[in-house]
Amino acid sequence: MTAAESTGGTLPTDVEHRIVVPADVSIASLLGPVDSVLRALEAGFTTVDVRVREDEIVLRGPVGDVALAARLVDELVEVAQSGAPLSADVVTRSIAMLTASSITRPAEVFSLDILSSRGKSIRPKTAGQKHYVDAIDASTVTFGIGPAGTGKTYLAMAKAVQALQARQVHRIVLTRPAVEAGERLGFLPGSLSDKIDPYLRPLYDALHDMIDPQSIPKLIEAGTIEVAPLAYMRGRTLNDAFIILDEAQNTSVEQMKMFLTRLGFQSKMVITGDVTQVDLPGGTQSGLRVIEDVLTGVDDIEFCRLSSTDVVRHRLVGDIIEAYSRWDVSTARHTTRQDPRSSDRTTEKGHRR
Repeated sequence: MTAAESTGGTLPTDVEHRIVVPADVSIASLLGPVDSVLRALEAGFTTVDVRVREDEIVLRGPVGDVALAARLVDELVEVAQSGAPLSADVVTRSIAMLTASSITRPAEVFSLDILSSRGKSIRPKTAGQKHYVDAIDASTVTFGIGPAGTGKTYLAMAKAVQALQARQVHRIVLTRPAVEAGERLGFLPGSLSDKIDPYLRPLYDALHDMIDPQSIPKLIEAGTIEVAPLAYMRGRTLNDAFIILDEAQNTSVEQMKMFLTRLGFQSKMVITGDVTQVDLPGGTQSGLRVIEDVLTGVDDIEFCRLSSTDVVRHRLVGDIIEAYSRWDVSTARHTTRQDPRSSDRTTEKGHRR
């Protein structure tokens, strides 16, 4: 992309910046469907006047805002050149990255294609998600810890399918604790499959997004994909596999140790969970809450913490998570004032968060 020198605007503090869109990027694709990208750009920079003239985008306004808007347009052009689609959401998230002074550029995030399946591409959508995906590539064991909607499990599944398709591993093992049944599945009605399926259904749902649904039963029957409760991992060594433990906040300390020691040669593990949603019975300590302390200093293990800014569901999900975080802090402070003896418990809760 080339840009003309800035010139004086209508006000002494205003500048004008012209951006020439490269020939390999159509203005229509850059502006988005029904000019949605342009509208999002204008909404994100209300002090900047944005004009489109054939193959040019002209920005006029305060020097700082124009400079930031120009950086954004540069990033959007690079995303368009990669073939990734542009949308208002991409603009909003890109502005958040740029204003947060993130070391990760928006183009690096939105241009990364993890997996293409059934007519759609799976990509990270935030800087935190990009860091998480990079950590999975770089480390043998990766922990993805964060609230609902941050893509912890979905991105791990995409990386597992990618590794299988690239023949980096020969099988995928997906597991999660059936804590709601206390792992006493024999007390539930129906066949073994009927008892297990409710706890593993989210993993199946993600698989259906990434693999032809008709081929999944064949892959499971052949042992190429295994979906099973955590209790079924005992006594095994998992070689040449991509292994995902989902809902890891519901593992005990002993179960977490058991799972991690299943790691075999040429294998990779991803452990995901949300430490704010533990369903373990009272008095049982979550293995996910203490594991970072346990593994401090161990090489080839990385912890990635996602937050409400990484939520890719409805906008309200991030707002709800933030509201609960504020409520937790307020409740902890109130409890401390009411009962000084509760300080130990409050400290523990703060540590867990």
